[in-house]
Amino acid sequence: MIDFRYHLVSIVAIFLALSVGIVLGTTLLKEPAIDTAETLANQLRLSNNELRAELKTVQGQNAANDAFVTADTPRLVRDTLAGERVVIVEAPGSSVSMREAVQQVVTESGAIVSGRVTLTDKYLDATQSDVVDRLATDAKPVEMTFTAEDTPYDKAAAVLANAIVTGDPAQVGKANPVAAGVLEAFQRGGLINVAEQPAKRADLALVVGPAEPYAGETAVAQSAAVVSMATALDEAGRGTVLAGPLNSSAAGGTLAALREDTVAAEKVSTVDNVDMPAGRVVVVYALREQLSGSSGQYGMGPGVSAIEPSAPAVPTPTSGG
Repeated sequence: MIDFRYHLVSIVAIFLALSVGIVLGTTLLKEPAIDTAETLANQLRLSNNELRAELKTVQGQNAANDAFVTADTPRLVRDTLAGERVVIVEAPGSSVSMREAVQQVVTESGAIVSGRVTLTDKYLDATQSDVVDRLATDAKPVEMTFTAEDTPYDKAAAVLANAIVTGDPAQVGKANPVAAGVLEAFQRGGLINVAEQPAKRADLALVVGPAEPYAGETAVAQSAAVVSMATALDEAGRGTVLAGPLNSSAAGGTLAALREDTVAAEKVSTVDNVDMPAGRVVVVYALREQLSGSSGQYGMGPGVSAIEPSAPAVPTPTSGG
């Protein structure tokens, strides 16, 4: 009994000591800990308020800049592309609102939009590449040849480009009799959708990239297919611009893929801020520059050569951008 009572008293004493220690410890540390936490919270609150204020200021400045450029856009682009015909090719995943906005600016520049060709999701579906290859081979003009290195998308791009653009000023606005039925064949295959009259060939092409970078295992191949289309249009006509939002110039984006392709980048121009009013004006300037046989990478993202072409170029009757 004595041993049991001794152990019981010892256990009670231990717990009592722990309780007293905890109480004393929290009492002694309470004020400093609370003061430190409150000071840190106040600092973070002040910093957040400052950042919010800065963000609001920047957003206000951007909104004002956008409003200014939008209001002045007709003057900035007036007659820049007067008398030219532009065909618009939309990549799968492109934004309708973004395309409509840039199309309006192209029209305000004096150009005629001959029509639109929209590539469908099926066009870039990796499981449909054999269909794309077979259709391109069947629809191509007799005199057109493919190389052993050409991918199905290189072939399809060449065939489609031959049907909707021309580098011959005398043939602008006229259908290519050799390519008759090409657009219909691709439409029947579910690979494209057509609006207006892209068969009445343009001399310039605007490719509108996807609103978001392609994702997944086939993303690289999908971006490469869009680059192939832009390159083929440039080679068949007098110039091509690939345009997209800023995220398209980041790693994995369609514009980034073209900029990393040194051969394509020497011919095709890109604009990576077409979702902004200023970027849409630059698209017009870049198309104008293409008529002179020059190209550039424009916008705000990685790989740009400048914000915009240095000056509107004087067009010359050269083939390709």
